[in-house]
Amino acid sequence: MTSLWCVVPAAGRGARVGGDIPKQYLPLAGRPLILHTLERLAAHPRIAGLMVVLGAHDEIWPGMDQLGGKPVRTSVGGAERCDSVLAGVEALSEDVADDAFVLVHDAARPCVRTDDISRLIELGAVAGGGLLGAPLRDTLKRADPSGRSQVTEPRDERWRAFTPQMFRRAELAAALRAAAARGLKVSDEAMAMEHAGFAPLLVEGAEDNIKVTTASDFALAEFLLGKTI
Repeated sequence: MTSLWCVVPAAGRGARVGGDIPKQYLPLAGRPLILHTLERLAAHPRIAGLMVVLGAHDEIWPGMDQLGGKPVRTSVGGAERCDSVLAGVEALSEDVADDAFVLVHDAARPCVRTDDISRLIELGAVAGGGLLGAPLRDTLKRADPSGRSQVTEPRDERWRAFTPQMFRRAELAAALRAAAARGLKVSDEAMAMEHAGFAPLLVEGAEDNIKVTTASDFALAEFLLGKTI
């Protein structure tokens, strides 16, 4: 299989972190969070280039057009993550065929492991698409509105979904458009594909592929960056 382009949605603000600066530009180990993520992706030998999807009024993006010898392109996203992913997929060059696989990776996941990306590419290509994730290992509770535990849920066959996620360009775009037409705000690409009748392969990856979501996650991500490769 040839190299793949990776779409990186980065049009959100990360409201749970707070502040005036979008989360992806906050400092992590002395440099913007998004730069760590992009460098990790660009260093992978099977990734051909990066399509970074920015907010319409983003004035912080440094304007880079290459990283690690790989091309970096940008496009403008939408109100929701799914809108931004679709915009990024549609903005890919015509050289990226409709049946070519593309990756989608969160800008706020800087600790993804190189080996996990490789395994997703190899297994996902055979399965027609897939995503990194990890089986639930903790006991799972359902809470009532007051925050009290109501019932213990079964964790068998439950997974946490990570990124990258990998699907064929045209199939992913069609699934995202169909979800939007139905008014579905899908939380990830696999959800759109599921609603389109696909069954994406779950590929187990390292649990330190965290998504930096709250202010306290920055310290953990900084620690993990020195451990992941």
